[in-house]
Amino acid sequence: MRDATSGLKDSVGRYGIWSVGLRAENEDGRAERAEAAAELEELGYGAVWLGGNSDASHAAPLIAATSRITVGTSIQSIWEHEAAATAARFAELEVAHPGRFLLGLGVSHGPRVRAYGRPYSTMVEYLDALDKAGLPAHGRVLAALGPKMLELSRDRAAGAIPYLVTPEHTAQARERLGEGPLLAPEFKVVLDSDPARARATARAYLARYLELPNYTQNFLRLGFTEADVSGGGSDRLIDAVFAWGDEDAIRRRVTEFHEAGADHVALQVVEGTDQNALPREGWRRLASLLS
Repeated sequence: MRDATSGLKDSVGRYGIWSVGLRAENEDGRAERAEAAAELEELGYGAVWLGGNSDASHAAPLIAATSRITVGTSIQSIWEHEAAATAARFAELEVAHPGRFLLGLGVSHGPRVRAYGRPYSTMVEYLDALDKAGLPAHGRVLAALGPKMLELSRDRAAGAIPYLVTPEHTAQARERLGEGPLLAPEFKVVLDSDPARARATARAYLARYLELPNYTQNFLRLGFTEADVSGGGSDRLIDAVFAWGDEDAIRRRVTEFHEAGADHVALQVVEGTDQNALPREGWRRLASLLS
């Protein structure tokens, strides 16, 4: 799997875009999403990560509209998609567009899953089922936060795609993964240099995540306090999980992830609270400052 993972790192490059809005639930806006994906490819991004509970059907139109960019799910919930069907959809895309789709899997969150229980054991069982159905380990990555899931990403997948993390988490994840597996953390960016306004935008967006124990527990493991994860998040927490400021400040924050061991950073441009928005001008600005 080492050679396959090395090729994956080359294909996704150093930067990608994380977006819920690019996932295609229906025909409405499909042309705009395809056009936006093609522009992201032209801007030099190596990957598009489809937020929410996405699957291959959401990725397929974007892959068809582009020629090289990798499209990954971030994430597909293991509770809502049967493993054999997942493997079959992966195989169809692999035949039509070899190497263009990457299956990102996750255990989601207890408050969002009716029969949530034993997330780690269930993920192991799901990976066993994918193996049996023929979906290769190098075609999947895991949304891992804690040590055990990171080790599973190392041993049973091509790597990890941690969401809502800091450079400190990235350094810890790289140590646990070793050098071979892909490490592609997500990182949020507010393209605003006004401190009060940027933090307000970030805090409004972060609120939904502070209701989910997987994230708050991970923050506590990283040394944040209960006060940091209460009341919409402290300035300390906001400044750790969002980049904001002028171009130099944002470039410096993104670079911190690479210096901590990330192979690739999945960048989410935050302009408001609507996850379905397509912040295309923000994507252009970000591509320019990272070039």
